[in-house]
Amino acid sequence: MKTYTAHIRLDRKLILVKEAFSWGAFLFGPLWLLAHRAWIAAIVSLVIFALPFAIRPPLRGALLFALLLLLGMIGRDLVRWSLGRRGYTLAYVVAGRNPDEAYLRLMDQVPELTQTRLIPA
Repeated sequence: MKTYTAHIRLDRKLILVKEAFSWGAFLFGPLWLLAHRAWIAAIVSLVIFALPFAIRPPLRGALLFALLLLLGMIGRDLVRWSLGRRGYTLAYVVAGRNPDEAYLRLMDQVPELTQTRLIPA
């Protein structure tokens, strides 16, 4: 089972964000953040990812790898932070094998949420 956090906005939109290491953030870095509309985090990470190019090549690769690893670990947290800035509130934590099952479990637990629209994260 995977754990998801459910974020709800006043216009009844619901977004589920998986609680796990983000391979997309690790492999694609700031582009992954841009794809998830985490604009501020993407810009800051682009600036941080430019810093290793000021050092010598042997250390550059290790530092870039470390930054990508860090982004993989905190990428989903950055998406949650940006959702909060866009007016979403963390409402529930739910488990499921996939986002659809987690959404159905959430609807079973909180029936008044049946009027919400699930937006892919």
